[in-house]
Amino acid sequence: MRRPALLLAMLCAVLVAAAPAHASHAQTMTFEAPRDLKDPATRDQAFNDIAALGVHSMRLVLYWHDVAPDPDSRIKPKFDETSPSSYNWGPYDAVVDGIKQRGWSLLVTISGPVPRWATNGARDTVTRPSPSEFGKFVRAVATHYGSKVDTWSIWNEPNQPQFLMPQYSPSHKPLSPTIYRNLYLSAQRGLRDAGLANARVLLGETSPRGTGKVVAPLTFLRGVLCLDDRYRHVGEPCTKVQASGYAHHAYTTGQGPTFKPAQPNDVTIGVLSRLTSALGKAAGAGAINGNLPLYLTEFGIESTPDPIRGVSLQRQAEYRAISERIAYDNPRVVAFSQYLLRDDLPTPGVPKIARYPGFETGLFTSAGKPKPSYDGFRLPLAVRRGKSKVSIWGLVRPAGAATTATIEARTGGKGPFRPLATVQTNPSGYFTMTAGLVKNREWRLVWTAPGGTVLRGTPTRAYAG
Repeated sequence: MRRPALLLAMLCAVLVAAAPAHASHAQTMTFEAPRDLKDPATRDQAFNDIAALGVHSMRLVLYWHDVAPDPDSRIKPKFDETSPSSYNWGPYDAVVDGIKQRGWSLLVTISGPVPRWATNGARDTVTRPSPSEFGKFVRAVATHYGSKVDTWSIWNEPNQPQFLMPQYSPSHKPLSPTIYRNLYLSAQRGLRDAGLANARVLLGETSPRGTGKVVAPLTFLRGVLCLDDRYRHVGEPCTKVQASGYAHHAYTTGQGPTFKPAQPNDVTIGVLSRLTSALGKAAGAGAINGNLPLYLTEFGIESTPDPIRGVSLQRQAEYRAISERIAYDNPRVVAFSQYLLRDDLPTPGVPKIARYPGFETGLFTSAGKPKPSYDGFRLPLAVRRGKSKVSIWGLVRPAGAATTATIEARTGGKGPFRPLATVQTNPSGYFTMTAGLVKNREWRLVWTAPGGTVLRGTPTRAYAG
């Protein structure tokens, strides 16, 4: 027996037995693929691709401007704002029906941009939307879709100027939190008026980082709840905000999931504790309910060919799996997400630096070629490095039940992968285990489906946790 093979056999002999992961919560995966699902030409294939990944929960952002009558008119048309028949639901109906026909759960985020006539005279479609008009629209949406929607969420990234304006006053006082609070409360009334008084409704849907034009998520949260920097009530008395959970988009940078932004009011995936701590303080002030679950409703890792934000294809797969593990390890997180099945389309005929204005977070390229993240999404594996051991976390996503899988390894980045250990998952497909630390090692997860098809995950390297 050659020395590498002998060493591998010895490692297998002393390896700590794998144990199913027992998190204190059940984390679901929510998928979002707007371009693929809204297009009739790609819809069926997209549903099949998502099903093959083992996903059974979808998020759909419903834009008010898309379905409203005369959305670009400054003058409001005459119609019954609360009646579903007044709106053009277009491709949304086909997407919702496709999701429910498959028995999947559905999160609908009702959001701007809005019809111009609902902006109190603004020249755009995001400035100061009318809460009253929004409440009527929410009632129409809720009446139209009703029980087809399992969870509702109000407004996509309201701390971003492309969805809600103004974000700040001329003196740089945050304004969007108060605007959003009124929209949220009006939406709740709309749901009640539609007969959905007990609907599951999420607050927030905040983006991760603040700038001079974007209100930072924790600053935004405090503003919505009428709290100051010390989580004390300010201004006029505010009623307690009722919510079933808090939604957040914990995107990170090219530095990866463990990146910690210096701005204390930012919340990327590597500092989720900032958000859970803030929610706890807000609950202590009586502004929201205690122990609100956290829904990470939009997330993805940008990859090449984006020359500015994109990491390598291998890094994309690794960072996505590490991020999912971070979310899983946080007991407040009940849902994680993947934004995009296919990358957004590039802009032709422009320099490369301006060619990718959208998102390259997909599991497929814009042309439909699978990235390494596709296999990595089906069988995610995250290996956290310690002083002398590694902690291996993984998931057999397509299994849908307890199953067994194989961890394979190789050293030095060359040669074939060889079996390292057989692991038993919990009923949700998760497992964790520990093993000895070996330098320059790569791991991957291998699973044989009940029909005999062998699936292999993307090779991954250890990261410092």
